[in-house]
Amino acid sequence: MKKTAQRRSLILQKLDELGEVNVNDLSEMLEVSEVTIRNDLDKLENSNLLVRAHGGAFKTNNIALTVTEKRKINHDTKRLIGKKAVSLINEGDSIILDSGTTTFEISNNLEKFKNLTVISNALDIVNNLAQFENLQVYMPGGYLKEFSMSLVGPMAERNFKQLYCNKLFLGIDGMKANSGFFTHYMEEAHLNQIMIDIAEEVIIVADSTKFKKSGLAFICGFEKINKVVTDEKIEEADLKMLKQHNIEVIIA
Repeated sequence: MKKTAQRRSLILQKLDELGEVNVNDLSEMLEVSEVTIRNDLDKLENSNLLVRAHGGAFKTNNIALTVTEKRKINHDTKRLIGKKAVSLINEGDSIILDSGTTTFEISNNLEKFKNLTVISNALDIVNNLAQFENLQVYMPGGYLKEFSMSLVGPMAERNFKQLYCNKLFLGIDGMKANSGFFTHYMEEAHLNQIMIDIAEEVIIVADSTKFKKSGLAFICGFEKINKVVTDEKIEEADLKMLKQHNIEVIIA
């Protein structure tokens, strides 16, 4: 059995080599219980040395993760946020689901609706929605950005400008206190801005860890957002700041 400091050093070394680690593999490699490994990963995350994910962890410098990788991070929290966000949808609404792993969780919970129009530029979301017969689903088109499995570009922008929706559910990659909300990709930020312009109500869906991160591309300021759906771990300072900007915060 490795001593704590040595064991955590080896975890970081493995993480540096592979970019991600798995609890089961680390447990076998280091000959300790999975509970011990999870505790190690939690402690290392608290020191900002890695990002915890469902079943393992990622390197902190993996800023722009793929959809598959993102889906592992805070998975249970995203499921709760997705279910809570669905409570804001009414029969007869037209909604936009932006590409993202939290908005994907919204798409998992739309089976009860009999009259709902869903617009999305995300391939995984549209494919998921195909299981629900009563939904009207629109995909505006564009060119495929494989990293996020979303359609962006001039065609997508032109087609979105011809639409209108009651509610936009928008995923983000980060928030800055003095600026607003961010994503990692310029094309997605520009398309998000158009989505915001055609939406009657704009709802951010994001787990609380996003409020301590940033991104390359600016989406919008606080004045454009009506509601934020997040989890109970949101820090008091972030909660206060959002409310100061007249944004309703809903805790999942």
